[in-house]
Amino acid sequence: MSQGTKGSGSSTGASDHGYRGSALQVMRRFGITVWCELRAETTRGSFQGLLLPRSETSDDLHLVLKLDSGYNIGIRHDTVLSLEKTGYREARYQIPEREFPRNPANPNVKLLGTGGTIASRLDYRTGAVIPAFSPGELYGSVPELADICNIETEKLFGVFSENMGHEQYQVLAEKIGQAIGNGYDGVMIGHGTDTMHHTAAALSFMVQRPPIPVVMVGSQRSSDRPSSDAARNLINAAWAAGHGPIAEVLVCMFGPTSEFYNLLHRGTRVRKMHSSVRSTFRTLGDIPVAMVEHGKVTILHEHWMPRRSDRDVLIQPHWDERVTLMYYYPGMRPDTIDSMVDCGYRGIVLAGTGLGHVNRLVYPALERASAAGVHLYMTLQTLWGFVQMHVYETGREILELGVVPLANMIPEVAFIKLSWALGLHGDDADAVRSLMTTPLAGEMTDREPHDGYLVLQGGVPEVEAFVKRVWR
Repeated sequence: MSQGTKGSGSSTGASDHGYRGSALQVMRRFGITVWCELRAETTRGSFQGLLLPRSETSDDLHLVLKLDSGYNIGIRHDTVLSLEKTGYREARYQIPEREFPRNPANPNVKLLGTGGTIASRLDYRTGAVIPAFSPGELYGSVPELADICNIETEKLFGVFSENMGHEQYQVLAEKIGQAIGNGYDGVMIGHGTDTMHHTAAALSFMVQRPPIPVVMVGSQRSSDRPSSDAARNLINAAWAAGHGPIAEVLVCMFGPTSEFYNLLHRGTRVRKMHSSVRSTFRTLGDIPVAMVEHGKVTILHEHWMPRRSDRDVLIQPHWDERVTLMYYYPGMRPDTIDSMVDCGYRGIVLAGTGLGHVNRLVYPALERASAAGVHLYMTLQTLWGFVQMHVYETGREILELGVVPLANMIPEVAFIKLSWALGLHGDDADAVRSLMTTPLAGEMTDREPHDGYLVLQGGVPEVEAFVKRVWR
């Protein structure tokens, strides 16, 4: 098997692999150890597969079997009638690294590794998916990459995306600038999906007017799962980075719910919208820039930045940590805002209701924050649509308190941009406001296209008919 931990054929201490109690007693009764291939007869049917270690934090009632299909199942100890050993397969702890072969006819792409599920394996000791393979191991898993481009890898970090922050954004921006200066035809960034849209937004502002594609890619499901999207995402990201015509910061992830194509989302208009499905990323308030399928990049959007032959790029890896994003909720009290000001925060992005509203209870806090020089901006928690603060009295009152509307900028993108803008201009309110209200990388648009807001509701007859046509 391609993933695993340090098992040994001579091991007799099955409890060393996380088994104990009733489950361990069943294994000993039938002479079975971890990494044995076996046939299990149970009161619920027959199963055949590889006995895996248990998580140290799991119960002592189940055996874990990896079926030939690649999926894992749990077998409760008191359902076991017999366990028959059919073989033994020692797991390999890592996928071997391989040097990328070079083809002079292929474009040269720099792959920057940060960690995340696209570069992960299952840790059978804890049962958790952990960052593990280096970018070189990605090629060991997906040799098709060598047919697309010459890839040079550099592992910058080995973290899940919740541990990404401005320090990592700044390093990435500098590394992208170096790759552009060194003549690469494209840049790929392997990244965890949970905060990929934050990093994409940060790089969209820190790396301005790149002459080559900068393509972020991840996977929702780890590589030891048969339904993993890692290989498909990597292959299509490599096409977009090495051969694609779009010179922007893009996110390349599954488009539909089946393995037809990937979508290229603009870095400032994309958001993760589901915790586990592979097609989790959506372009909000707009449409994706392009789709990638079978080595072909098909442009979808009428506005995009083309690849250039020059090496000119503006790298501005600035940041101010004293910014927060506050999600308004009914009954919100002024001390939530006061506390941010008292703690020295210099910028607050509000995700307001409706067209950009908060209750009157927090008005005094907003007024105090504005008087203290705190930069206040309004976005929408609806995610789609525009801030329209002149429509209702509430909005007009909030404007008078010094809160600046940000059109249809996504809240997380506004948070990223304000952190960057304050790092660039400090407390120069006019310069920051000018930067915040000027579109730089598609973070604000003049209008939403007619198909920029599509939420298909299951159960509705016309939607059900559509799903039956495309579901696989």
